[in-house]
Amino acid sequence: MSETPGEQPTTTYEQAREELADVVRRLEAGGLTLEESLGLWERGEQLAELCQHWLDRARERLAKAAPGDQPE
Repeated sequence: MSETPGEQPTTTYEQAREELADVVRRLEAGGLTLEESLGLWERGEQLAELCQHWLDRARERLAKAAPGDQPE
């Protein structure tokens, strides 16, 4: 991802997830050139990383909200 540590991405989780689903649909539909397919694949990798970023931040927030529930 291009963001610096601690910086929030400008795309929301929902936006990234929807665009990733679109990328998958386009790849599955076929009919693309190799170059187009590779470009979509690379974009999909970026979006998957962005989604993971948001999920990791959500897990961190949940862990902080319920510190008594964490194993020692």
